[in-house]
Amino acid sequence: MGHSSSLGACRPSGYLRGKTGHCNPDNDSDCCKEGKMYPQYRCSPPITGNTKATMTINSFAEGGDGGGPSECDNQYHDDGEMVVALSTGWYSNGSRCLNFISISANGKTVKAKVVDECDSIYGCDTDHDFQPPCPNNVVDASPAVWKALNIHGSDVGDYEVTWSDA
Repeated sequence: MGHSSSLGACRPSGYLRGKTGHCNPDNDSDCCKEGKMYPQYRCSPPITGNTKATMTINSFAEGGDGGGPSECDNQYHDDGEMVVALSTGWYSNGSRCLNFISISANGKTVKAKVVDECDSIYGCDTDHDFQPPCPNNVVDASPAVWKALNIHGSDVGDYEVTWSDA
Protein backbone atom coordinates (compact mmCIF):
# COMPACT_ATOMS: atom_id res chain seq x y z
CA MET A 1 0.00 0.00 0.00
CA GLY A 2 3.01 2.33 0.05
CA HIS A 3 3.65 4.81 2.83
CA SER A 4 0.92 6.92 4.39
CA SER A 5 0.42 10.36 2.92
CA SER A 6 0.41 12.33 6.15
CA LEU A 7 3.40 11.98 8.43
CA GLY A 8 2.59 10.24 11.68
CA ALA A 9 -0.93 9.32 10.60
CA CYS A 10 -2.40 6.67 12.81
CA ARG A 11 -4.84 4.34 11.10
CA PRO A 12 -7.18 1.80 12.67
CA SER A 13 -5.58 -1.64 12.89
CA GLY A 14 -8.97 -3.35 12.77
CA TYR A 15 -12.57 -3.17 13.87
CA LEU A 16 -14.38 -4.61 16.87
CA ARG A 17 -17.99 -5.77 16.57
CA GLY A 18 -20.06 -4.27 19.38
CA LYS A 19 -21.82 -6.38 22.01
CA THR A 20 -24.20 -5.01 24.60
CA GLY A 21 -24.12 -5.72 28.32
CA HIS A 22 -24.35 -3.94 31.63
CA CYS A 23 -23.00 -0.44 31.01
CA ASN A 24 -22.99 2.44 33.52
CA PRO A 25 -24.23 5.51 31.59
CA ASP A 26 -22.80 7.98 34.18
CA ASN A 27 -20.57 10.79 32.91
CA ASP A 28 -22.06 10.52 29.41
CA SER A 29 -20.41 7.14 28.90
CA ASP A 30 -20.89 5.70 25.48
CA CYS A 31 -22.40 2.19 25.68
CA CYS A 32 -21.62 -0.39 22.98
CA LYS A 33 -24.28 -0.97 20.35
CA GLU A 34 -24.88 -4.54 19.21
CA GLY A 35 -23.23 -5.21 15.85
CA LYS A 36 -21.77 -1.72 15.38
CA MET A 37 -18.18 -1.77 14.10
CA TYR A 38 -15.78 0.22 16.31
CA PRO A 39 -12.30 1.19 15.04
CA GLN A 40 -9.33 -0.21 16.99
CA TYR A 41 -6.08 1.77 17.32
CA ARG A 42 -2.72 0.45 18.46
CA CYS A 43 -1.18 3.90 17.89
CA SER A 44 -1.82 7.49 18.97
CA PRO A 45 -0.90 10.77 17.23
CA PRO A 46 2.78 11.78 17.63
CA ILE A 47 3.66 13.49 20.91
CA THR A 48 4.98 17.03 20.68
CA GLY A 49 5.78 19.52 23.43
CA ASN A 50 2.11 20.45 23.31
CA THR A 51 0.06 17.51 22.10
CA LYS A 52 -3.57 18.14 21.19
CA ALA A 53 -6.07 15.77 22.78
CA THR A 54 -9.72 15.40 23.62
CA MET A 55 -10.27 15.34 27.36
CA THR A 56 -13.10 13.10 28.53
CA ILE A 57 -14.43 12.53 32.05
CA ASN A 58 -14.22 9.28 33.96
CA SER A 59 -14.69 8.09 37.50
CA PHE A 60 -11.78 5.92 38.64
CA ALA A 61 -13.64 5.20 41.89
CA GLU A 62 -14.98 1.77 42.82
CA GLY A 63 -18.42 1.32 41.26
CA GLY A 64 -17.78 4.28 38.93
CA ASP A 65 -18.02 4.19 35.15
CA GLY A 66 -14.34 3.29 34.73
CA GLY A 67 -14.84 -0.47 35.06
CA GLY A 68 -12.06 -2.32 36.93
CA PRO A 69 -9.27 -0.88 39.08
CA SER A 70 -6.57 1.25 37.42
CA GLU A 71 -3.97 -0.66 35.44
CA CYS A 72 -0.87 1.11 36.80
CA ASP A 73 -1.42 0.40 40.50
CA ASN A 74 -4.40 -2.00 40.53
CA GLN A 75 -6.28 0.47 42.72
CA TYR A 76 -9.36 2.64 42.54
CA HIS A 77 -8.98 6.42 42.81
CA ASP A 78 -11.34 8.80 44.50
CA ASP A 79 -13.08 11.41 42.30
CA GLY A 80 -11.15 14.07 44.26
CA GLU A 81 -7.79 12.74 43.02
CA MET A 82 -6.06 14.34 40.02
CA VAL A 83 -5.69 11.24 37.85
CA VAL A 84 -5.98 10.37 34.15
CA ALA A 85 -6.01 7.50 31.69
CA LEU A 86 -4.28 7.85 28.31
CA SER A 87 -5.18 6.24 24.97
CA THR A 88 -3.27 3.01 24.26
CA GLY A 89 -0.55 4.60 22.07
CA TRP A 90 0.24 7.34 24.61
CA TYR A 91 -0.06 4.93 27.54
CA SER A 92 2.78 3.15 25.75
CA ASN A 93 2.67 -0.17 27.66
CA GLY A 94 2.64 1.67 30.97
CA SER A 95 5.79 3.73 30.35
CA ARG A 96 3.98 6.80 31.78
CA CYS A 97 2.45 4.92 34.74
CA LEU A 98 2.37 7.00 37.93
CA ASN A 99 4.17 9.86 36.17
CA PHE A 100 2.57 13.28 35.93
CA ILE A 101 1.42 15.05 32.81
CA SER A 102 0.52 18.72 32.42
CA ILE A 103 -2.89 19.44 30.92
CA SER A 104 -3.72 22.90 29.55
CA ALA A 105 -7.22 24.15 28.81
CA ASN A 106 -9.44 27.10 29.55
CA GLY A 107 -6.41 29.33 30.26
CA LYS A 108 -5.14 27.05 33.05
CA THR A 109 -2.55 24.29 33.37
CA VAL A 110 -2.79 21.48 35.93
CA LYS A 111 -0.80 18.34 36.69
CA ALA A 112 -2.41 14.91 36.91
CA LYS A 113 -1.04 11.42 37.51
CA VAL A 114 -1.32 8.73 34.83
CA VAL A 115 -2.94 5.69 36.47
CA ASP A 116 -4.67 3.87 33.64
CA GLU A 117 -4.98 3.09 29.96
CA CYS A 118 -7.96 4.24 27.93
CA ASP A 119 -7.98 1.09 25.81
CA SER A 120 -8.15 1.94 22.09
CA ILE A 121 -8.05 -1.72 21.03
CA TYR A 122 -10.51 -3.62 23.18
CA GLY A 123 -13.91 -2.82 24.62
CA CYS A 124 -17.58 -3.87 24.68
CA ASP A 125 -16.95 -6.34 27.54
CA THR A 126 -17.28 -6.44 31.33
CA ASP A 127 -13.72 -5.23 31.87
CA HIS A 128 -14.50 -2.07 29.88
CA ASP A 129 -18.02 -1.59 31.30
CA PHE A 130 -19.41 -2.45 27.81
CA GLN A 131 -18.04 0.82 26.45
CA PRO A 132 -16.47 0.90 22.98
CA PRO A 133 -12.71 1.17 22.47
CA CYS A 134 -11.35 4.61 23.29
CA PRO A 135 -10.43 7.00 20.45
CA ASN A 136 -6.65 7.26 20.04
CA ASN A 137 -6.27 10.88 21.19
CA VAL A 138 -7.89 10.87 24.62
CA VAL A 139 -6.87 12.10 28.05
CA ASP A 140 -9.59 10.56 30.23
CA ALA A 141 -9.65 12.67 33.38
CA SER A 142 -11.16 12.39 36.86
CA PRO A 143 -13.78 14.94 38.00
CA ALA A 144 -11.04 16.66 40.08
CA VAL A 145 -9.06 17.52 36.93
CA TRP A 146 -12.12 19.12 35.32
CA LYS A 147 -12.76 21.10 38.50
CA ALA A 148 -9.12 22.25 38.69
CA LEU A 149 -9.35 23.50 35.09
CA ASN A 150 -12.52 25.33 36.06
CA ILE A 151 -14.62 23.57 33.41
CA HIS A 152 -18.20 23.03 34.53
CA GLY A 153 -21.74 22.29 33.43
CA SER A 154 -22.44 21.53 29.79
CA ASP A 155 -18.76 22.08 28.86
CA VAL A 156 -17.87 18.85 30.70
CA GLY A 157 -17.71 15.80 28.42
CA ASP A 158 -15.42 16.29 25.44
CA TYR A 159 -13.03 19.24 25.67
CA GLU A 160 -10.05 20.12 23.46
CA VAL A 161 -6.86 20.30 25.54
CA THR A 162 -3.11 20.07 25.09
CA TRP A 163 -0.85 17.93 27.27
CA SER A 164 2.81 17.20 27.82
CA ASP A 165 4.94 15.10 30.15
CA ALA A 166 5.38 17.07 33.37
